Amino acid sequence: MTDSLSELLKDIDLSADVFFTGGLCGLQGAERLETASHLHFLKSGAMTVLSPTDELSLTAPCVIFIPDGGEHRLRIDGPDDAELVCATITFNAWQKARLVEILPRYVTVDASQEASLAGTIHHLFVEAFGAGEGRGLIINRLTDIFMVQLMRYVLDQGIISATDLAASSHNVLGPLMAELKARPADNWTVEQMAEKAAMSRSKFAALFKDIVGKAPMDYLTDIRIGKAQTLLRNNRPVALVANEVGYDDSSSLNRAFKKRLGTTPKQWLKSLLGKEG
Repeated sequence: MTDSLSELLKDIDLSADVFFTGGLCGLQGAERLETASHLHFLKSGAMTVLSPTDELSLTAPCVIFIPDGGEHRLRIDGPDDAELVCATITFNAWQKARLVEILPRYVTVDASQEASLAGTIHHLFVEAFGAGEGRGLIINRLTDIFMVQLMRYVLDQGIISATDLAASSHNVLGPLMAELKARPADNWTVEQMAEKAAMSRSKFAALFKDIVGKAPMDYLTDIRIGKAQTLLRNNRPVALVANEVGYDDSSSLNRAFKKRLGTTPKQWLKSLLGKEG
């Protein structure tokens, strides 16, 4: 039986480093990490994760993974200390960038409800709050295992697709796809993409189709249409949206929209507003 997740994850270079275990009270800060993500295991108590833009309340036992490694604070709620295990998960810079794109801002797991993860979390807590020799190494290895299980969880829950994960782990396509998402308005061609990948056009097109499941230009169209939908929801005029996502004019965007979604941008927006109203 093919183990597709192992095949996908073998190319992701991650390492876990647990830097805190114990009780916390009051308000504690976590600095921004450039090439790493934050991972917090809450064994007991309650806390609120505070960022410059939002906040999220959590009750033990649970786990929160913060892919972008952004600056945040942990406010311990209630009269008692919260017991925590805190770790950094380090990736290659481009792999982290891709994971930040495909994962939500926070990935949270209720450890009491997810049996597939509860066993590893339990063993991690036993080691973290115990006094056994070698516990530091064991905790880091258990955290590595948990990250693989977490990727399985986000796939099983439909939070991300296997295609997205495969692309994010690929050392050639990962950086290129991040560039396509960052600059969809550029005048991209398959030849340009192949040149960036240091491959012939035919080999690149075949690899892209094999890993991503669609042709390069079809993938780019999906990115452009997705960005156009976001801009349209923000009341941007169709003509301006067309230019911002890589089309010469509104007619070109209309044709792409019609082909992909079966409707024009204005009709799509009208339908969306009708549903929301």
